[in-house]
Amino acid sequence: MSGPCNIVVIGGGPAGVFAAIGAKKQDPAATVTLLTEEGCEPYEKPPLSKAVLLGKAEPHHAPIAGPQGLAGHGAILELDATCTAIHPGAREVATASGRRFSYDALVLATGSQVREIPLLPMGMPRVHYLRTQAQARVLAAELRKSQHLVVIGGGLIGLEVAASAAELGLRVTVIEMLPRILARVCDEATGEHIAAEHRRRGVDLRVGTALAAARVAADGRVEIVTGTGERLAADIVVVGTGAKPDDRLAAAAGIKCDSGIVVDEYCRTSDPAIFAAGDVVRFPGPHGLVRLEDWRHAQDQGAVAGRNAAGAADVYRSVPSFWSEQYDLYIQGVGWPSPNAPRVRRPLAGNSMLSLESDGTRITAALGVNAQRDIATVRRLIERRIPINPTAVADPARPLAELLKAKA
Repeated sequence: MSGPCNIVVIGGGPAGVFAAIGAKKQDPAATVTLLTEEGCEPYEKPPLSKAVLLGKAEPHHAPIAGPQGLAGHGAILELDATCTAIHPGAREVATASGRRFSYDALVLATGSQVREIPLLPMGMPRVHYLRTQAQARVLAAELRKSQHLVVIGGGLIGLEVAASAAELGLRVTVIEMLPRILARVCDEATGEHIAAEHRRRGVDLRVGTALAAARVAADGRVEIVTGTGERLAADIVVVGTGAKPDDRLAAAAGIKCDSGIVVDEYCRTSDPAIFAAGDVVRFPGPHGLVRLEDWRHAQDQGAVAGRNAAGAADVYRSVPSFWSEQYDLYIQGVGWPSPNAPRVRRPLAGNSMLSLESDGTRITAALGVNAQRDIATVRRLIERRIPINPTAVADPARPLAELLKAKA
């Protein structure tokens, strides 16, 4: 792509914001426009289930693009711009207001949608899904008027909300259909460590428990019926059962999708003028196409997609990671975990934990609780593909940083 160009980005999450910033850095002469369906500067969403619910922060305190916003990076921000269609032939994006935005290159960063439960649909009284700042504000207000919260789903979002509610003094019950909490992101020992802290704080964890029915009772509360026939009366219900890629715009435009928008290593879709990044994409991983939902992935892939939309040819390589804050536990994961990989546990002091997976010669993944410095070192070991000795990793007397000096 030569000369000034017109780049449009759809989506106000980290993938979209960093795509816009990356495009502008790659081609300062380009006109870069980001369309967001919300009415405010794009903000960080991780605090919604923690600091915002606790009243310690407001969403606008953490703008993704920094204190000067997207304008400070030379990009144009269009608020309340709900996109209704992409017209690849005309290279235009249509919005609900009737406006059309033409593009030379387009970046799709439409993110994901919450998985709605038919028994607890959006709009049902006292039932909450958490995705936006508006939903967080409503939920925060309702929590302060409630005594008993029922959380459906024992994943990261559900447990973060449960922890916040417990800190606010509510009685909290978590219903999880799998045999343990965090089964999709933690090994059993780490999951039990986290579960023990929730129980110590008074949270009632009901694992291996299905939701059979739900209704609004005569007193206005929500009656939850479990698979065993038990009835729970909730003042408020939060559903945290995961998310699905919001690839509706792309699919309607004829762009190749497969449980997400399919992209190559350059973040390019089946349309050469359209790129995509973040939660919505499936991209080449070490074992085939994969979709990730984590902040750093969205940020890094968004930046690559934006630069490539502006004429670069960067290859995206990811080391997945996630984090979660629950009480005084800071939970982190990094790398490509495998259920069959050998696992080494490194002893740590106090309320800290660190377990590592290897392929026999290198660390491939790690999971830590209150082990931020060690996880940062492990990330570099994974990125640099440095050979390791499992005995050395398990020895707490040997600093992990020493292993970084080994030759890859």
